Amino acid sequence: MSVDAPYVLQPARGVYAYVQPDGGWCLNNAGFVAGGDRTLLVDTAATERRALALRDALTATGLPLPRTVVNTHHHGDHTYGNGVFTPGALVLGHDNARAEQLAAGHQLEAIWPGTDFGKIAIVPPDVTYSDRMTLYAGEAEVQVIHPGVAHTTGDSVVWLPEQRVAFTGDLVFAGGTPFLAMGSLAGSLRALELLRSLDAETVVPGHGPLTDGSAYDATERYLRRVAELAAEGREQGLTPLEVARRADLGEFAAWRESERLVANVHRAYAELEGRPEGAPLDLLTVLGDMTVMNGGTPILCHA
Repeated sequence: MSVDAPYVLQPARGVYAYVQPDGGWCLNNAGFVAGGDRTLLVDTAATERRALALRDALTATGLPLPRTVVNTHHHGDHTYGNGVFTPGALVLGHDNARAEQLAAGHQLEAIWPGTDFGKIAIVPPDVTYSDRMTLYAGEAEVQVIHPGVAHTTGDSVVWLPEQRVAFTGDLVFAGGTPFLAMGSLAGSLRALELLRSLDAETVVPGHGPLTDGSAYDATERYLRRVAELAAEGREQGLTPLEVARRADLGEFAAWRESERLVANVHRAYAELEGRPEGAPLDLLTVLGDMTVMNGGTPILCHA
C-alpha cells in the first residue's frame, strides 16, 4: 500500500501538527509544542520507523527533543513510538491509559502480524492524572483534560488556550469513521460537548487533516445515526452485523474505515443492554464482523 509522506503544519505560534496521510488504520497524527528551550510532544507513532521519522521532523524545525510526551490514549498507533523519546522524556497519560496500555501490550502485532513494527518497547505513562492537569512547555500553557469514557476509557484532550488549538486524539477522525469498540457512544457525545466548550480555532484530530469545530458536528451526526440504527435493530432482533450490513450510511458512506460501523453498533448494543460504558467487548467477534463488512478481507494496517 502506497501512502503520502507525513508533513508538518504550524497552525499557531509554537504549535506544530504532524500529519500522517491517509489517516487510516495506524496512521495517526501527532504534534509538538515549543516554549523557549522546552518541547512537549503529543503522541508518537505505530512503528519504530515512523516514530524515528517523527523525531527527525521535530528536530528539523530546530526544536530540542521533548522533555514531556503526552499520550491522548493507549492505542499503539499513538504510543508504540514512546520508546524513541525515552528515557529523555517523561510520558504522561490518564490513569486508565496506563492500565490499558499495559493490558494491551503488543496487541497491534497480534492483529497485524505481517506489519513491520520494528523494535517496539511498551512504554506506559510515567505520570498519570484523573481529571485534568496543566503543564508548561517553557511559557506555553498546555491543559490536559480527561473527557470521560469516549474513544477509550483513558482519553485525553490536549488544549492550548492561548493558541486556541485542540489535539483531540481519536475523539475525532477527520474524514474517517469513529471507533467506539473500547469506549462509549454516549460518552463520545458528551466528549464532543466538552470539545465545543473549548471553542478551538484549530482542531488536530487523531487521524486525518487539520480541521475546525465543524468536525464535531459531523461526528455527532454519525454517532446519533449509529444510535438510531442500533435501537431499531435491537428492537427487530437483529445482530450488530445484520444491522451494519443493511444500513444506509448516507453522508458517511465516503468516510474511511466504514467497516467500523459494526464495531460501533456492538458498542451501542452493549449500552442499550445496560452494560457500563467502556465495558470490554469480544474483540475477536468485533474484528471478525469488521472483516465481513470489509468484503471478507481483513482490515489492513496502513503503517
